[in-house]
Amino acid sequence: MNATTELARFVIETRWADIAPALRHEAKRSLLNFFGGALGVAHDPAVSTAIAVMQPFSGPDHVTVIGRNERLDAMAASFVNTVAANLLDFDDTHQATIIHPTAPVVPPVLALAERHGFSGAEVLHAFILGAEVECRVGLAVSPMHYARGWHITSTCGVFGAAAACARLLGLTVEQTAAALGIAASQSAGLVANLATSAKNVGMGNAARNGLLSAIFAHSSYSAADDALEGKLGWARAMGDKPDLDALTGQLGTRWEFATNTYKPYPSGIVFHAVIEAALALRDQLHPEPGAIAALEVRGSQLLLDRGDRPTRTARDARVSIAHNVAVALVRGRAGVPEFEDAAVADPEVALARAVVSAQVDDSLPQGAAAVTLRLVDGRTATVRVDEASGGPARPLSDMALEAKFSSNDPSVHANRRMALVWNLEDAADVHALMSAMAEQPL
Repeated sequence: MNATTELARFVIETRWADIAPALRHEAKRSLLNFFGGALGVAHDPAVSTAIAVMQPFSGPDHVTVIGRNERLDAMAASFVNTVAANLLDFDDTHQATIIHPTAPVVPPVLALAERHGFSGAEVLHAFILGAEVECRVGLAVSPMHYARGWHITSTCGVFGAAAACARLLGLTVEQTAAALGIAASQSAGLVANLATSAKNVGMGNAARNGLLSAIFAHSSYSAADDALEGKLGWARAMGDKPDLDALTGQLGTRWEFATNTYKPYPSGIVFHAVIEAALALRDQLHPEPGAIAALEVRGSQLLLDRGDRPTRTARDARVSIAHNVAVALVRGRAGVPEFEDAAVADPEVALARAVVSAQVDDSLPQGAAAVTLRLVDGRTATVRVDEASGGPARPLSDMALEAKFSSNDPSVHANRRMALVWNLEDAADVHALMSAMAEQPL
């Protein structure tokens, strides 16, 4: 059996009873994080623009756009809801690949469930399977796929969306393999565009094109049997020789999705150790912004590849080493306001950014960082953080995720919305959930 077919068989033949309670709960944690992020930016110009672009071409069979009164067809809503969930860079992360599993997979699943009346358990099941496929595909081509410039959430998210939608639509194994093959021809997204709105398009297309792939397969469109792993297939075209054990080894017993993590800060996860080192230095030395002579950051090559860039806009800030360390040191926090345009323009933050330098330190593991603060009076201190909060060694609790949700959704509806997510497994359908997630008066 080739790897593409093996993944398809896993998606179609895995039963809900095979999904352990802990994994089901992880899916609900991911959903809570997803909805909070989308609600927090529901009226951001990027979301409003995406709606305005999609609406004239949207068909009549409408579903919910999170946090909005507008309704769009399943394709357009999948696009917009994915953009919203990913916009703050506050979404979940599979740290082995740096994939954000939920944003490209859940929106098309919810759209199909809203249209066809699937139960909460069916939604969770499809989501878990799709996210697992997405992470497995990413793991099979890591780290060279990302290093070559492919935005791995967009490129692999389309496979997760296709797999999840194939499960909900009741496709056969052969049709699901075809859906994955069709998705392989629609996989795109560039690291070069991460600080621009082109990233939104790549993310939105991953969700929309995954749904489209499953629908085409359901309508008898076909694809190569080995479209994922073959000699001229996706993995070799967009990376090196794929790791087939990472792709299909121990399917159903070793769950990559079980290692999903959640961000306490709305920036790229590779910067979180930098933030926490800067916060610790602030507590140690209590520097005034004008007293900072130098900020030296050391970390992995990935850290520099991702974040050694100038900071001009809020989008830059979320993927900038200099802004992450400077804003944490100057303001003593790193929440959503610290990555908005006002913080980028803050003269004290800009002054600190100007003295930041970064270099590779191969002695530090990926995800770790060391920050040295030098003051004009000669005082110097260094803090190294190997495991930032939110990572596998220091996971966010359910209570912390609820607090994060509430910070993004300060409305009176937050508690009911959270309860609907936690109880989704027992829901007959998703209509109450999606109705609650649409815009409502405060």
